[in-house]
Amino acid sequence: MLFSEILGLPHIKRYLTTSVDRGRIAHAQLFTGASGSGTLPMAIAYAQYILCQNHDGENTGGEHSCNIKFDHISHPDLHFAFPVATNDRVKKHPVSNNFINEWRSFLQNTPYGSLFDWYLSIGIEKKQGQIGVDEALEVVKKLSLKSYEGGYKVMLIWMADKMNTAASNKLLKLIEEPPEKTVFILIAEDEEQVIQTIRSRCQITSFPPLGEQVIKASLLSTGNYSEAEALKIAHQSNGNYTKALQLQSNTDGDAQFEAWFVQWVRSAFKAKGNKAAINELIAWSDTIAGIGRETQKKFLSYCIDFFRQALVLNYGAKELVYLSPETNNFKLENFAPFIHGGNIIGITKQLEDAIYHIERNGNAKIVLTDLSIQLTRLLHKKANN
Repeated sequence: MLFSEILGLPHIKRYLTTSVDRGRIAHAQLFTGASGSGTLPMAIAYAQYILCQNHDGENTGGEHSCNIKFDHISHPDLHFAFPVATNDRVKKHPVSNNFINEWRSFLQNTPYGSLFDWYLSIGIEKKQGQIGVDEALEVVKKLSLKSYEGGYKVMLIWMADKMNTAASNKLLKLIEEPPEKTVFILIAEDEEQVIQTIRSRCQITSFPPLGEQVIKASLLSTGNYSEAEALKIAHQSNGNYTKALQLQSNTDGDAQFEAWFVQWVRSAFKAKGNKAAINELIAWSDTIAGIGRETQKKFLSYCIDFFRQALVLNYGAKELVYLSPETNNFKLENFAPFIHGGNIIGITKQLEDAIYHIERNGNAKIVLTDLSIQLTRLLHKKANN
């Protein structure tokens, strides 16, 4: 993968390539950034720069056969670990090698794809993937072998924040003292979910959200959009190129999320002293509890974003608002005054707590019902004077 194919981030590209050119490659690195910020394609391009002995800041000029192998994500000294779970084909002890063909296809077709996109591609969207101890044993086994081409070996762990404690402890010593010419590249969206003992052994590179102009330029390069359309999508994507591509192809799923959200807040508004509306909230909780846990978490994250957008609009920063609800008789400007400094922290905390409990296999119906009751109380809370 060429660095020029990766959107924006010139300072990170320059930093990574310069470190290789000067022979200062850290043996354990952690790339952190939100979905759609380019951490995965950057990590692959960086691995290619190391393994193929490229130079001058681009993945050209090095070993030609090595660069061709990267075109197919098939270099023998590039290893992967990523979250997986059992599916219709893999019935037990799932590890990354079981899904390597799907993984290569995913990287070639959607290098900016999200974790949920990956789960969809292997049919586990209703489960929670993880990097478990079976995977850790595979990593140890792979890195115990000599480099196939006599140079570096690179182990790329995508979504290292989904690595469970047993796997983390199994890999800790290896990450601290890897074999000679072995480089770990860990990628995480939530740095705090990577155990501190591993984080402390990694050189951390933080990826910012992509700029609107960068996303806009990429959309315009396809020739399918006017400047106004590209700017609107870039604004709505909020620095997330994955989101921009989903908006572009109209497969984002936000229409369903919006419908659930509007139904939820309308019922919560009515529920104060209204027994029938309480029943509506319970029915709503049943509906959301019936979808997969990953979809539940994605929806709750969408809710956090929606409330924050309402807050921004309420405080007069209209130019920062990118959300445009399409539900009939629901206007963001009418909803915004109810989200303010007196309740936004409480609302966000309740949603984050719900995500936490769902991720840890809490009873979704109980979690969501409690969340709905808390929302009813918070929406009727007065703004601070």
